[in-house]
Amino acid sequence: MSDPDQFRLQTREWLVANCPASMRGPAAPEAIYRGGRKGSFPSPDAQTWFERMLERGWTAPDWPEEFGGGGLDAKHTKVLREEMKALGCRVPLSGSGLWMLGPALLEFGTLEQQQQHLPKILRGEIRWCQGYSEPGAGSDLANLSCKAVQEGELLRINGTKIWTSGADQSDWIFCLVRTSDQGPKQSGITFLLIDMAQPGVTVKPIELISGDSEFCQTFFDDATAHIRNVIGGLNQGWAVAKRLLHYERALMSELSAVSAGPKLTPVDCALKFSAAGPEGTLDPVTRDRLARYQMDRMAMEHTRQQLFEASVSGVDTSNTQLILKICATELDQQRAELLLELMGMQGLGWEGEAFSEEELQLLRQWAYSKALTIAGGSSEVQLNVIARRALQLPTR
Repeated sequence: MSDPDQFRLQTREWLVANCPASMRGPAAPEAIYRGGRKGSFPSPDAQTWFERMLERGWTAPDWPEEFGGGGLDAKHTKVLREEMKALGCRVPLSGSGLWMLGPALLEFGTLEQQQQHLPKILRGEIRWCQGYSEPGAGSDLANLSCKAVQEGELLRINGTKIWTSGADQSDWIFCLVRTSDQGPKQSGITFLLIDMAQPGVTVKPIELISGDSEFCQTFFDDATAHIRNVIGGLNQGWAVAKRLLHYERALMSELSAVSAGPKLTPVDCALKFSAAGPEGTLDPVTRDRLARYQMDRMAMEHTRQQLFEASVSGVDTSNTQLILKICATELDQQRAELLLELMGMQGLGWEGEAFSEEELQLLRQWAYSKALTIAGGSSEVQLNVIARRALQLPTR
């Protein structure tokens, strides 16, 4: 593999030549390609961009080449992402299969399971959703009651999952099910892959405050899955579930950098919407809030860089990584609140010709940001994890 500096120059040159102009800059949710049997490309350029990246293995640049990935190490993957961000290149493919299930399969799956599912994920053939939370098992995930009973080589599933993002557009679901009531709650949980295109699987979208219906409730009524779709072994799913949550929380910590939609910064917003005029004449309170946000953002970026450098040097950063999900999601909420306040009356528009598309998207981002400190494990749960695992504080 080439020197990272040489790779950076080659990558930048390739991206400039191959990423269509329309695939640069922020994308509204409907402009993001997520693949799957029900999916379609939002534009011809989106298809061109996807196919070019797929040919290089860069829909999953750090996955092994044997499964269609790019085979890049951590340093080269970071360079690719930095160059894509610098040019404003959108990700060619997005979804839970890439972010969470794929890494879990690489760590816990058998070779047969990896060969069956990984290539289809990075080629965008199958779209996945996550079946963890239930109406009675959210933050207390081990309390789940969706059951799977083994019948020969099949598992018969009954129960429900809630907040299953994109379930109405997904083909398969990776799911936590209860396969035993013996012993501690965690010991009877199995990580199972379920084909949603079968009788007994019903999906109902849930309308959100943002006006979207990204979340769904999924019902299983005598649905089935083959025993070969158990990942990590029967009753051994808790270890897989915890590791996958690590990937999800890492994603959440990066959400401010990869989220779709307008990228107007609070400073840009202050200059654009404030009646005070140039930055030098902003009122002291606003200047102080902007400075505090900028300092927090820069501290977050430097922390990420330090953790990356420590990780590639072989240092265990797992405990320190636990703080990023909380800090990053709260910072994103801080940004959304600040933007809307700076916009004044223009930050109140939900629809109508009096508001630009950028202004409408910013309001929807603000509404969506309220979920960030809940998704992937609430901040309260994350603080408990930090207390127990990282700080090793005594528990009652």
